Amino acid sequence: MEQRFAFNGVARLYNNARPIYPDALFADVIDFAGLKPKDQILEIGCGTGQATEGFARCGLSVLALDPGAELIAVARERLSGFSQVQFRQTTLEAWPGEQQDFKLIAAAQSFHWVSPELRFARTAALLRPAGALAVFGNVPMPITSPFAGQFADIYARLAPELSGPPVEGWYLPDGPFSEQLRQSDDFESSTQYCYRWSQPHTAQSYTDLLRTLSSHRLLPEDRREALLSELADAIVAQGGEFGLHYETHLHLARRL
Repeated sequence: MEQRFAFNGVARLYNNARPIYPDALFADVIDFAGLKPKDQILEIGCGTGQATEGFARCGLSVLALDPGAELIAVARERLSGFSQVQFRQTTLEAWPGEQQDFKLIAAAQSFHWVSPELRFARTAALLRPAGALAVFGNVPMPITSPFAGQFADIYARLAPELSGPPVEGWYLPDGPFSEQLRQSDDFESSTQYCYRWSQPHTAQSYTDLLRTLSSHRLLPEDRREALLSELADAIVAQGGEFGLHYETHLHLARRL
């Protein structure tokens, strides 16, 4: 299974377990791009519509792309009340879109899946002159005590390949995306925002979230289930719930 297609098999769980994005983020994107309700935006990798819904609630028209048939089916249900939202089952690389057609292209937790060779050139070609690119992602902060040591031990024993920094770190200000954007010949220097928030989790909700991560989806099933079982037991042993802290990082840039 190609890693970026790993989410399609858990579409409904993904829809229920994945966090949404702060309302302030959408206001900042709309202000930066100078969007009006009549403007249609392109969303890359919409998943089950967490970010799509945020834009739709602001009155915007959205054309949302995703390669996962099940993900799009769930997103259609989720956004059934928004007639201005359309979906296409495709990747950005394969989609034969018109050039210079959009005032904004947005990618929520998905831009790292786009082919590096086409990532900036393809989005720039689809944007109007001075059109905007909005790339953002929820980055989980390190787990705090008393769980930090317990979780680290569990991962070291059962999934040592997942013990490093989370893939979402790609969106941090000092992460790979910022440097790639700086080196791009297609976009101006970026404007960045950070939104801090937290989400409460039980053992069930946290392991459900982990089941939607591509890194965990690609583990052998026996190891994945053993890992999640031990993590759940550790949470239950410490009272059954904890708060997971996030930083949502938004990068905004105009097409040259």
